[in-house]
Amino acid sequence: MPQVLLTKRIEFAAAHRYHNPAWDAARNRAVFGACNNDPGHGHNYMLEVTVAGEVDDQTGMVVNLYDLKRILKEVLEEFDHKHLNLDTPYFKQTIPTSENIARVLWGILARQPAIGRLEKVRLFEDEDLSADITAAGQGASLTRRYHFSSAHRLYAEGLSGADQQRLFGRCGHPDGHGHNYVLAVTVGGKIDPDTGMVTDIPALDRVVQELVVQRFDQRNLNQDQDLARSIPTGENLAQCIWNLLVKAVPTGRLERVGLGETRETSYEYIG
Repeated sequence: MPQVLLTKRIEFAAAHRYHNPAWDAARNRAVFGACNNDPGHGHNYMLEVTVAGEVDDQTGMVVNLYDLKRILKEVLEEFDHKHLNLDTPYFKQTIPTSENIARVLWGILARQPAIGRLEKVRLFEDEDLSADITAAGQGASLTRRYHFSSAHRLYAEGLSGADQQRLFGRCGHPDGHGHNYVLAVTVGGKIDPDTGMVTDIPALDRVVQELVVQRFDQRNLNQDQDLARSIPTGENLAQCIWNLLVKAVPTGRLERVGLGETRETSYEYIG
C-alpha cells in the first residue's frame, strides 16, 4: 500500500559537555576543543521526527498529530532544560554529541507504538549542524552547512542569441550575476564510541574551507579551472564540490552534497 511520511518539529533546550573520562585533560582538549569546557554549554535544539504509514480512511491521517505532539513533549521532558551529562541516565558513559542524542531519542521513540512507524529522527544542534538516524541506516549521518558567494554566467558555446535566451533567460546576461550559496555536506558512518561522532567536525570544517570555500568564495565561477570547461550551473557546481570532497572527508563517508542557490532553488549530488 502507498505510504505517506509525516514530519513534526519540536524544540527543547539542553546543556552538554564533550568529555571522555578515559582520556586525560590534554587529549580531551585536543579532540573536543571548547566543547570540552567545564561545566559545558547549551543549545536550543530542534527535533524533527518523521513517521510513515498508510492514510487512515476514517481520519485522513497517518497518525493523530495531537497524540504525536503529546508524546514528543512527554519524551522531551526528560531532556528539556537539563544538563545531559549530569541530569539524564543516558550520557553517564556516552558523550552527548548530536549523533548520540539523536540515537537515544530514536531508541525511546521507536518504543512508542502510538506514533506509528518511525522513519527518521533529525536533530538540529543549530541551523548549520544536524544529525540523522533513519530506519534504513546502520549508523548516523551528520550534515554541516557552509556559506560562500560567487558570480556566474550561464552560456553555451555555439548557440545563437535566441537559443541562449530561451535556455538561460536572465542567467545568460553578459555581465553575469551572483548568488549567496548555502552548501550542505552530509557525512555518514558508524558513531565512534570514543568521540561520539561520525566525523571530526573541526577537520571537516578545515577541508571544506580549504578545498571549497577559499576556491569559490567571491570568485567568478566561469573562470574556475574545472567549471570553465562546462556551464557553471548549480548542478555542475554541486558535482564539482562532490569531486573535491569525496576523498578528502577526514572520517566517515561522503553521502551527499546539497547546494542552495536561492531560497527557491537547490541541488543535491550523490556520487
